[in-house]
Amino acid sequence: MKTRQEAYELLAKYNKSGALIKHGFAVEAVMRYFARQLGEDEGYWGNIGLLHDIDYELYPEEHCHKAKEILEKEGVSEDVIHAVISHGWNLCIDVEPTRKMEKVLYTIDELTGLVTATVYMRPNKSILDLEVKSVKKKFKSAGFAAGVNRDVILAGCEMLGMDIDTVILWTIEGMKEAASELELVGE
Repeated sequence: MKTRQEAYELLAKYNKSGALIKHGFAVEAVMRYFARQLGEDEGYWGNIGLLHDIDYELYPEEHCHKAKEILEKEGVSEDVIHAVISHGWNLCIDVEPTRKMEKVLYTIDELTGLVTATVYMRPNKSILDLEVKSVKKKFKSAGFAAGVNRDVILAGCEMLGMDIDTVILWTIEGMKEAASELELVGE
C-alpha cells in the first residue's frame, strides 16, 4: 500500500458505510496536517489515518484485532499494522502507540468525532470558521457527543507533549482542508 488510492480501495473493500468512510477521510486529513506541521511524510501518515478503522464495520466487537488479520492478509507492512491497531490501546487492544505518528492517531481519532459533532450543532453547519474555544466548550460538556472518550484525547495530548488547544486547532485545520469531502463546508 503505497498510494492513497490503494489505501482508499482497501478501506472501501471492507467498509460500505458512508459515515465510516467519511470518518476515515477526516482522520486522514488531520494526520496529513499533523505530518506537515511536524515535518513528516504526509502520504504515509494520511494512509494510516484512512485505514485505521478498516475492521470496524464488519467486526466492531473485535476492533483492532481483526484489523491485524485483514491487513496481514492484504500484504500490508508490519509498521502500518502496528500503527493502525495501536489507536485502540487500552480500549480494545494492548498494543501501545510508540511512534509519534501512532500517538497522533491515538489522540485525534476521537477528537475528529467531537469536532464533527460540534460543526453539526452550529447554525451554519460549517467548519470553515470554527474556533478552538467552541470545541473546548463542547469538550467540557460530558453530555455532548457522549461517545467521545475525552480521557483518550487528554492522554494522547500528554503522550505527545502538546497542549489541548494546539491539538484541537491542528485537528480543525486538517479537517478544513477536507471540508468538501467531509460535507462540512456549511449552508
